[in-house]
Amino acid sequence: MTILVVVSHPRDWPFEIAGTRVVTARDYLTDPAYSETQSARVLNLCRTDRYQGRGYYVSLLAEARGHRPLPEVKTLGDLQSCEPPERLLPPAFGEQLQRALSANGEQSFVFDALFGRAARKQYDTLAQQLFAALRIPLLRAHFERTAERWQLRDLAILGVNDIPANDRGLVAEAARDYVTRASRPHAKPTPSGKPSVAILYDEDEPEPPSNPEAIEKLCAAARTLGMHATVIGRDDIDRLPQFDGLFIRDTTNVNHYTYQFARRAAAEGLVVVDDPESILKCTNKVYLNELLSRHRVPVPKTLMVHRDNVGQIVPLLGLPCIVKQPDSAFSLGVAKLETAEAVREVCMRLFEKSDLVVAQQWLPTAFDWRVGVYDRRPLYVCKYFMAPGHWQVVKRESGRTLEGSTQALSVGEAPEIVVRTAVRAANLIGDGLYGVDLKQDGRQCYVMEINDNPNLDAHNEDGVLKDALYREVMGVFMRRIQERRRTTAS
Repeated sequence: MTILVVVSHPRDWPFEIAGTRVVTARDYLTDPAYSETQSARVLNLCRTDRYQGRGYYVSLLAEARGHRPLPEVKTLGDLQSCEPPERLLPPAFGEQLQRALSANGEQSFVFDALFGRAARKQYDTLAQQLFAALRIPLLRAHFERTAERWQLRDLAILGVNDIPANDRGLVAEAARDYVTRASRPHAKPTPSGKPSVAILYDEDEPEPPSNPEAIEKLCAAARTLGMHATVIGRDDIDRLPQFDGLFIRDTTNVNHYTYQFARRAAAEGLVVVDDPESILKCTNKVYLNELLSRHRVPVPKTLMVHRDNVGQIVPLLGLPCIVKQPDSAFSLGVAKLETAEAVREVCMRLFEKSDLVVAQQWLPTAFDWRVGVYDRRPLYVCKYFMAPGHWQVVKRESGRTLEGSTQALSVGEAPEIVVRTAVRAANLIGDGLYGVDLKQDGRQCYVMEINDNPNLDAHNEDGVLKDALYREVMGVFMRRIQERRRTTAS
């Protein structure tokens, strides 16, 4: 297996470790050779604390390429969204912390955990526990004493440039030890209890993925199957251990409370839709393009844009073209651009939020196909028609929103290539609930997006299956909960 040490600049890592190759973040993100590498482990030593920064994308694309990154993207999201940070650590860490710092007479203490090692050996146990729980190569922990008890106040991910010069040798030694030792498997706890599902829903969300009637139908379907469904809100995260499953029916994003719910529910052993990994993968178009391209799923001609290749957009894609911020959703953050000047202006604005931007060929069609895929099977098919006089399904103007019409079809009515391509694309993400958007051009179809948290609206997506759609959704929850209970009992 190839082991890549990814740094911002070659001078950041002057060390030689057998079996590793040093590569810059820019090269890893843009050189096609790394997309084609079949088996690799990525030690990401860049700064990864900025969402959609260059270091963040190193871990994100590593996961898309089937590489094994440290740190993982879900951990980066956890650190940004979890308060307080000790929730990310096992309960035993608190007592270990008291023992390790019992002789420390200070009120505040900061130390660096370097691949599970500490500069002072007496803190190695703490460093090992942090690394085992978070799998972050370079981490800074800040502790404070309150009422004679030490508490973890903050965790910060470091780049190799943040490490003091006199500790760089220790980093290399610790990295060398990590490379040569085998990874240990981690067991995941499983729950038991009465079948019950929490449905996370915000009635004040302006564009919810399910309308109120659909929420009622989901609850009715649960009752029909012998389950108990409870609608919960954003203030109910501490109620999650009461349930066996969580169905998120609010708009998801990594920097959003829905991701906190997903992570907490998964940690508690619940059956979760949308699961946190699906949220991470589907809400970033850079990841999706890398994943789909790697597996040769047809996509429009696409360019991953950084500050140095903006000038390639128009020659490669032509005009008009589409430029998207990586975490755009519901037609927001997506622009159709008619001139080279507009392309440059929009890209420069988007670079303020993200180091990478997605540019795509424009494919004009009267409607988009939407295939709902659930539990790795097609669930429903719809045509989403463009808003009147607009090139997107949703048109926003003067404080109002206009949407094109929706036409539901049976799975058998849709072209086989559309359904087959959608299922193939969704199954690259997982076995959750996904909405795959496609455009068809003759006999060829192209995947535009894979959405976690797709719409399930009464009188739209349920136009063919009616109430059976909701029973299908809740039936998968029931089956997975029962399977988990049997596994726990055995």
